[in-house]
Amino acid sequence: MVRRVAILANGGDVSGFNAVIRAIVKSAEKYGVECYGFVEGYKGLLNNDYIKLSTSGNNRASGILPKGGSIIGSSTNANVFHYKTEENGEVVYRDFSDICVENIRNDGFDCLFTLGGDGTQKSARDFSLKGINVIGVPKTIDNDVACTEVTFGYNTAVSVASDALDRLHTTGETHHRIMVLEVMGRYAGWIALESAISGGADIALIPEIPYDIDKVVEKVNQRRSLGKNFSIVVVAEGAAPLGGQLSVVETRDNGEGVDNTKLGGAGEKVAKILQERTGMESRCTVLGYMQRGGTPTAYDRVLSTKYGAKAMELAIEGKFNVLTVIKDGKLDSVSLEDVVGQNKEIGAVSGNTAESNIRKVTMDHDLVKTARSIGICLGD
Repeated sequence: MVRRVAILANGGDVSGFNAVIRAIVKSAEKYGVECYGFVEGYKGLLNNDYIKLSTSGNNRASGILPKGGSIIGSSTNANVFHYKTEENGEVVYRDFSDICVENIRNDGFDCLFTLGGDGTQKSARDFSLKGINVIGVPKTIDNDVACTEVTFGYNTAVSVASDALDRLHTTGETHHRIMVLEVMGRYAGWIALESAISGGADIALIPEIPYDIDKVVEKVNQRRSLGKNFSIVVVAEGAAPLGGQLSVVETRDNGEGVDNTKLGGAGEKVAKILQERTGMESRCTVLGYMQRGGTPTAYDRVLSTKYGAKAMELAIEGKFNVLTVIKDGKLDSVSLEDVVGQNKEIGAVSGNTAESNIRKVTMDHDLVKTARSIGICLGD
């Protein structure tokens, strides 16, 4: 019987974290289950730092539905199976997962809910192999968690990007400029592609399609020949030219830990080349963390609530070591083994590797077909 559960939010913050937490807590209270939250994700699990969560009293889980961020914090770059620490003045990486397992068991938690992306769910799967009951909830604005059609936080990010494009559109048209918007999307171009469609962009460059800059220049010049003396370009941060590399600002900790490659500059690179090649003034706006923060959209509030309620339902039914997903438009669950795919090694770093199982844009997807049909240049 599930009587006592814990929640952790991990990875970059998104709008919808709190809506999921609220749904889990409210559903738990219906079944008489106590809820707790580990503070700062897997870091809190390692430190055994947790708080009581409820919708009554001063236990923090009330009135949080429209609130951005996470009331229990979140940790980035915290892979407890390969955790950065210092010994004798030197930085080393250790597997502290057994400490986490001991904490969960000593605390009497019957289930751990992991709210996060592919890295978070990879660790969740690894904990399941150590005998911990885990249920994952797919979070990431990049929308790249495997086995689900949509992650919470994504819709809000697209909405923010779409609003930015509306505003850039008027400036570009007024001053006859090329307006470039760089959006998040390390290895998957969902935000760039969907916001380009919703925001009326002319060009969308995504990680899945190495772009030919000649094709991009051709599109701008084609528009100019039709009397349209401005263009709107969306560039995912992970977009790269044919035969080129990702735009990397910094590689932290020699790439150890989680995914410590800091991307940046993809949009500025495109803007500079377009100005040189077309003679038109080009400006780049990097949307950055604006996509992550603030009030979640109505869609994300509902999706997050559905995910949280489903997660608690699965726990009550004793269905552990799964991820809540949307499949064929309906709530469902899949094994965490399916989520990690071939990334089977315990403690392995998640990300854009041959063994990773992140969800990328495929060329037969409706969004790609729609973009091409309405004349959006994808750089190929």
